[in-house]
Order: sequence, then C-alpha cells, then structure tokens
Amino acid sequence: MVFSTETEQIEKFQNDEVAQHYFEVLRTLISKKSIFAQQIGLKDVANYLGEIFTAAGAHVIVDDTYTAPFVIAEFKSSNPDAPTIIFYNHYDTVPADNDQPWTDDPFTLSVHYGIMYGRGVDDDKGHITARLSAVRKYMRAHANNLPINITFIIEGAEESASTDLDKYLAKHKERLRGAELLVWEDGPKNAQGQLEIAGGNKGIVTFDLSVRSADVDVHSSLGGVVESASWYLIRALSSLRDETGRILVDGIYDKIHQPNERELALINKFANRSAESVAELYGLKLPILKAERQAFLKNLFFEPSLNIEGVSSGYQGQGVKTILPATASCKAEMRLVPGLTPDGVIEFLRQHLDKNGFDKVEVTYTLGEMSYRSDMSAPAILKLINLAEQFYEAGVSVLPTSPGTGPMHTVYDALRVPIAGMGIGHANSRDHGGDENVKIADYYTHIELVEALIESYE
Repeated sequence: MVFSTETEQIEKFQNDEVAQHYFEVLRTLISKKSIFAQQIGLKDVANYLGEIFTAAGAHVIVDDTYTAPFVIAEFKSSNPDAPTIIFYNHYDTVPADNDQPWTDDPFTLSVHYGIMYGRGVDDDKGHITARLSAVRKYMRAHANNLPINITFIIEGAEESASTDLDKYLAKHKERLRGAELLVWEDGPKNAQGQLEIAGGNKGIVTFDLSVRSADVDVHSSLGGVVESASWYLIRALSSLRDETGRILVDGIYDKIHQPNERELALINKFANRSAESVAELYGLKLPILKAERQAFLKNLFFEPSLNIEGVSSGYQGQGVKTILPATASCKAEMRLVPGLTPDGVIEFLRQHLDKNGFDKVEVTYTLGEMSYRSDMSAPAILKLINLAEQFYEAGVSVLPTSPGTGPMHTVYDALRVPIAGMGIGHANSRDHGGDENVKIADYYTHIELVEALIESYE
C-alpha cells in the first residue's frame, strides 16, 4: 500500500475546490469568538453554522432553548433503509487571553509551513469543517445522494462540562436514536504517527474546599495556641491522598468498575504514554508517582486521581505580614472512572472529612461529568478501525478510553450508540494552549478518511 507524503496531501488540499471553500468557512469560524465561560458569541456561531449546513443541503435545527444553542444538521439518504452515522462536535472554545503566548492573533486563522494556527482549529472547529468537506465531496461526486444518513450534532458548552447537553439530548433523543456509529469530536495522531481511535473518557467532579477559622486574621504571636485556617486546610488535604497518589477516601475504590481483559490488552498494546515521556514533555522536577509501566498505565486510564488545582490563604504581598489567616480555600478535582458518580464522590468526601475531624471544611460542588469506556468491539467501530489503517502508514492506536474528560457518557446514555473518537490533531497540537495548531496534511487526510467511511456503506 502506498501512502501519500505530507507534501502530496497539502497539494491535494490546495487543489480541492470543496476543501478550499470550507477552509474559508473555518477561517470565519476561528474569527468568531464562541466562549461559554465568558458568554461570548454562542448564538452568533450557532446561527452561522445553521446557515452553512443549510447551504450544504442539510435539514437544520438550531435549538436555543438553553444558554448555548444546540445545532442538529441532517443529511438524508434516498435509501429508506440506510443506516445513520452521527458526528459529535462542539463550537465553543476555551479563551485565548494574555496568559498564553501566541505568535499571531489567536482569532485569525494563520498558516505557516503547512501548519494552521488559531483558537479552536483542533478543539474543535476544524473537525466540523473537515467532516462537512468530506460529506460535500461525496455528494458532489454522487448527484447529491448518500448511501447513509449523516447527522451532525454540535453543542456549545463542551469546555464548561457540556452544560445543558443532557437536556438537549433528552429533547431530541427520539430523532437521534438508532444510529450505527457516532464519531466523536477528535483524536490525534500520537508521537509515533499512529491515529488514536478512542472509545471513552474519564469523568470529573470539581469542588471547592474552604475554611474560616476566625472572624478576622489573628496575630501570629498566638500561633502556638490558635489554629489557623491555612494549617487546618493543609491537614485536611493531606488526609485525602497518600504519597503514592492513592486516594484515602473510604468507598472510592469499592465502586470502581475494573477493566475487562480486552480493555487491558488494548491499553497494553497501543498506549504509547510512559513515565519518561511525561517527564520529558513537561520538564518534571518532582518524582513520577507511578514509574513502572503497568502501574503507570493502569492509573492513567483506569483509576481515579485526586488533584489540587490551586490553594489560596493569607498574605501574598510584598514583604511579610505576621498573621494567622482566618480563611483558606482550595480548588480541587477528582478524575472519575466508570462506577464513580460526581454526587457520590462529594458524599464520600464529606463523610471522610467529618470522620477525620475536619468538619469545619466546607465542600462546594462546582461541576461534574460521568465517565464512559468501551472495549471497541462493536462491528461499526471495527469497520472504522480497519478503514483508518489504510490512511496512516504507522497504523492506528485503539484505546478503550482516554485520560481526558468529556461528555461521552452523557451522549451514550441518551443515544445508546457505539462511539469512537478520531480526528485531525497531532501530539503537539496544543489544545487549550498558545499556538493551537493542526497540520494541513492531517486535516486533509481526515477529509479523505471520512469520505471513505461514507463510501464503505455503498
């Protein structure tokens, strides 16, 4: 089998009229800020997508019942018995503020040496235009007909725990159920050049921990006889996890659904992450908690983790201020695996703190998402895997889950459809970071793969 080079893929992209048309659509999408966290541009971008998909020949619904409108775009086959494939995407992005360095304006799509840059180019606006390009390319070559029904569902709150997605899916589930396959928003090429195809993700629960020890800050001369909020919170936090990273909250590990043999085998065969690669990537100065490969992978993919996002207490200005802080707070999270629920974890946490003498710590739930995992054995997923191997010289990496978090469980719970994620990114696409980027060659390969997936149902 002969595989195209990056140069050849770029040349095909440049000479493809459909791909070039939707590349300009992507340019407009990047320029339109759509940030749920800042309540910017959500309706504008949803309506723009409605216009684009309508012009492409889809039946479009833009449901603006809740804060971020939900877009459904349906391309119907003339075959009344045709199966359905769903593409899940999101049009919201994280911010691109001054805390991150960008070479160019993050909301202007720029191209340098075969790589395109912009906020949302990988996560996730580039996937929308690449997949729509594939659909239109097939339709133009086949008198506007399709061998399958294709439905795009595009939400606008994925970067904020998919707020209201469950409500939209409940409202439209009868319309959306019965699909053969749902292709998830993304999935990068890994450092070895393999396309990662994943069937799950971890869940999450985030929460604030806070303590008030006094009405006002106390003079530190009383530090030997008066407890401070900062020490109290530090001791409470220390009770939650040991030095190996194991969570010490009763009940957590009892609820976990252990991976089956196929899931373990897939991770053992395909997961290319290691303690050494993580240490090198981030320039770690502290020891890795799980250095041995099997323990590292088992924890990364199949076990929960308890993480401190930030701690705040006391005086942080110039010089010194000799006080015992009256307040201390912490933002924290737990990454979840199947068997754990956000509400259940908060309840276990409250019980642990009370049991260990930290009843003065207030626990405030902020957001949560359930986890989802698949052993990737559904026939439609196996068909996709076999097809993808024809487009990536290094092959594919099949993973039953990813360490990241997203609303896969929410979607699966509503639609009951096999899910597999694959996409246009690469190992250094820098999602959520400065200079977020996608290689044009990878973008065009995704177009070709999606077009071939449609063709495989002829």
